[in-house]
Amino acid sequence: MKRKFGIELECLRFSGLDNAAVLKIIKNAGFDAVFSNQYDMKTVGEIKAQADLLGIEVEFLHAPFRGINNFWCAGDAYLAIKDTIYQSVNSAAEYGIPVIIMHVDSGWNPPPICDIGLNRFDALVQYAGEKGVKIAFENIRNFGTLSAMMQRYRSLDNVGYCYDCGHEHCYTETVHFTELFGDRILCTHIHDNFGRDGRDDPDDHLMMFDGNIDYADMMRRLNAVGYKGTLTVELEKNDKYAHMTDEEYVKTAYERIVKISKM
Repeated sequence: MKRKFGIELECLRFSGLDNAAVLKIIKNAGFDAVFSNQYDMKTVGEIKAQADLLGIEVEFLHAPFRGINNFWCAGDAYLAIKDTIYQSVNSAAEYGIPVIIMHVDSGWNPPPICDIGLNRFDALVQYAGEKGVKIAFENIRNFGTLSAMMQRYRSLDNVGYCYDCGHEHCYTETVHFTELFGDRILCTHIHDNFGRDGRDDPDDHLMMFDGNIDYADMMRRLNAVGYKGTLTVELEKNDKYAHMTDEEYVKTAYERIVKISKM
């Protein structure tokens, strides 16, 4: 099977390069697609135009998530995060980007599921559907909330989930999301870590093969549920990789995701 390969546009965010320069590095490395954490209309438009010139697909936007727990709490504290998520939907719709990713909660002990939060998510899902944008809820720490959301919106074509192999490995290692919701995968996040290691947050976002994720098993499970979409790398070049040039870092990511795809 011939697959497409994607990477996070902000993978070189600490290098001081502008988006156009990063996109050229990504293109030269061999990637077909990117996703971005940007959400304001002007910036997304510029990214989409630059990507189009290079023949790179902008496959999804990652909506902001800091403060997402406020979605489940009474009061107006949720309005700030709500505004940025709706901006993500609007920007995606404006530039023909089919999917936004969002978290459903945050931390090991998020607020409980409640009618206040469900009503807010219902309104968001409806709004995105009217705009022609799909929402991919990402697996994080709390399996129960994600499961409830997938069940609640099971009949909607514009709701699915983003399979994050790193989160699965270090947060919910005994839960295989591909087997639970495999037919509803809209996109992927692929990176590495060493699993649950006693730290509060072991989600290191290491280069693939620099941790201990079993990628052969991951690919077996993705293939078993018929996922044929893009394999997308979610990385940030940090001090651990300071010995590599930006070009080497992105090229290495490409070579390793291609290797994984053949497992």
